[in-house]
Amino acid sequence: MFLRSAQKRISLAIFGSAVGITLHSRVIRNDSSSNTQWPKTRPLVASRSKEVDRQTEGDGDTSAVDSKDEDAPLFDDNDSAAWAAFSSRFASAGKSITSIHWPALVDKIVNRFLPGWAQALPEYVAKLQKEMEMAPGSLAEEIWQDAQESDLHPHIKVDAQVRISNDLCPDEVVFVGRRKRYTTQALARYLRIPEADLDPRDVPTIAMCGSGGGLRALVAGASSFLSSQEAGLFDCATYTAGVSGSCWLQTLYFSSLGNRRHGSIIKHLKRRIGVHIAYPPSFLELLTRAPTNKYLLSGPIEKLKGDPNATFGLVDVYGLLLASRLLVPGDELRVDDRDLKLSNQRTYLAEGANPLPIYAAVRHEIPIEEQNAKDKKVNCKISDAVKEEVKKEAWFQWFEFTPYELFCEEWDAGIPSWSIGRRFSHGRGLFNEHGLALPELGIPFMMGVWGSAFCATLAHYYKEVRPVVKGLAGFGGIDDLIEEKNDDLIKVHPIDPGSIPNYALGLEGLLPSTCPRSIFKDKYLELMDAGMSNNLPLYPLLRKGRDVDIIVCFDASADIKQENWLSAVDGYAKQRGIKGWPIGAGWPKVKDDTKKELDVADAATAQQVAGKIADAREEQRDNSQNKTQEAVDKGMIQNQNESDLGYCNVWVGTTMERKSETEPPQSKRVDPDADWKLLAPDAGITVVYFPFLPNPKVEGVDPNISPYLSTWNFVYTPEEIDKVVALARANFEAGKDQTKRTVRAVYERKKARRIEAEGKDKWRRWRNHWREHGDHFQ
Repeated sequence: MFLRSAQKRISLAIFGSAVGITLHSRVIRNDSSSNTQWPKTRPLVASRSKEVDRQTEGDGDTSAVDSKDEDAPLFDDNDSAAWAAFSSRFASAGKSITSIHWPALVDKIVNRFLPGWAQALPEYVAKLQKEMEMAPGSLAEEIWQDAQESDLHPHIKVDAQVRISNDLCPDEVVFVGRRKRYTTQALARYLRIPEADLDPRDVPTIAMCGSGGGLRALVAGASSFLSSQEAGLFDCATYTAGVSGSCWLQTLYFSSLGNRRHGSIIKHLKRRIGVHIAYPPSFLELLTRAPTNKYLLSGPIEKLKGDPNATFGLVDVYGLLLASRLLVPGDELRVDDRDLKLSNQRTYLAEGANPLPIYAAVRHEIPIEEQNAKDKKVNCKISDAVKEEVKKEAWFQWFEFTPYELFCEEWDAGIPSWSIGRRFSHGRGLFNEHGLALPELGIPFMMGVWGSAFCATLAHYYKEVRPVVKGLAGFGGIDDLIEEKNDDLIKVHPIDPGSIPNYALGLEGLLPSTCPRSIFKDKYLELMDAGMSNNLPLYPLLRKGRDVDIIVCFDASADIKQENWLSAVDGYAKQRGIKGWPIGAGWPKVKDDTKKELDVADAATAQQVAGKIADAREEQRDNSQNKTQEAVDKGMIQNQNESDLGYCNVWVGTTMERKSETEPPQSKRVDPDADWKLLAPDAGITVVYFPFLPNPKVEGVDPNISPYLSTWNFVYTPEEIDKVVALARANFEAGKDQTKRTVRAVYERKKARRIEAEGKDKWRRWRNHWREHGDHFQ
């Protein structure tokens, strides 16, 4: 009994000592006022937008940014409320674990059964506690001093402004122009066309994206991208995009560890992910030994010390754990601080030599919280009418992170990536009294946000456990009861998402009218894994100005056949007026399902449609297989084989204008021997889809049943990595030729359109000249 109690105390102490928090991540936030003075911001500069100036001056309070705040000041040299709360909890956790005492009678038993690392735990914690005390000469004090050095963080003295526009940021526009030179050369090699014969205007804009799925998506995606790199396709891409594990893949690619080679990433993973990310000895060793202790702890210390109201929750811990496994090389002395900032990836994009990475996260807008707060003030219950309205209004807002910018398409607003983490007011980043801002938020925290699937709603959690408990007695009644409450469960997050300062504060009236009121009041944005909305990062690739012609999707999602992520784009594309998206792409569905999604899209605004479609799909996912079989029986689908897809599947949309309000016909897969469909003059966006399926050429690997391929598995042996790599490679090889023919067909179509357009333009100019000057032979 004592032994079990001691083991339990150790387990709790390990968690507490490593993170210094309780399971309720919100308790770190301290909203009490502070005695320290609010530091002034830097003076406004001439480059400030006129719109933001008018917004600041329009309320008659020109000192809005400089005035005192009820919460707390910006960072200064004194302990902030967030840091004080964190350090006190860390100290108490350390005392609890170092106070564990083994009575003499059971000392030998404890030593016999407890692992060696547990016995050494007090020493680890005491050492870490000493370094975190912010005393002179401590690690925490050194990190905080470095955070205020402009030589180490050049942007802390640079004025940051919110860019309000639906256009691409200027840096991305410049990048696309430079990248075109590389993709033109790469396409010539890929299609074996003399470069002199290839006009850059005919080069299709290609995007490649990976799905969510934890380490499975990371390993499988690395192999798929490596295969495409070896085939010459990857070099033709202008963009890559990721969700969850695929975001980790992009992070490694643009680091000193991956060195822009996917083969190097696979070798790195073999050295690093054979140990669980939360294995205490390995984690604590890195946190208490130079240089990895400073490398890993700099982000959390800068955040908590610099922002009085910052939180430190499970997402922060998760990011630390991920970084300790994925961002530390085998030779731990070779850690590179440049890998810790997203904006540093600009170095690899400066000349256009690599595709632009897009990382995705979502914010769950749930208006019922606002209404609930109002009702509490007047002691009344939420009415049924309000609840019904909320069911219609909750949705996911997508945020894209690039080395250039953090941007929300729904807001038409973004900030420079190097300013993520600093506070904003009325479109301007805030500085302290010394004219300094906080350093850029570190990539470890962002990796935690991008892959925070555990921040899912209760509805998502239930979907995960439902297959496991399906056989229990009485399950049917319980299942029906829970399904009735699905509309409520889909809006509850038992674990808080990660938070960053909200850059939309004070911008009411400047952003689109469809933006929810909450974004103008919430001091922090709570962001989470985008896989809760769509496990493929397709929405950012369809953004205005990117003009993507071909999207190559590597989908390593769990339950691919039940989760038709491609079809979720149908309503989104319809609402936003995106021409050319192939309606009905993905696993074949019953007509009623597609119509329902499109009907939901009709009822929603363009900004809400992503969340609306996700909600509609929630109602359909459980019955998808039964509906398919029922449709087969009724003849709506000719045979069961039509509901299956191959290793490589191609759809092409149409740009033809619809003359009626009838439902558009679903796109059909392009037959491998009928590439002529891609050459049609009205052909639109082309999707090449590689689902992660079992392949007879790789025996013993099945994503549906192999235990190590679970989304929640965080340990892969080198042998298991080799198996996943082999399966992804075999699947790509199966569709390699069709993919090349598809790219060639799109290139030929663009070339034909250009030649036709030039011919028409030449005829128009000749005709106008003749009308003005007549025939010169007369």
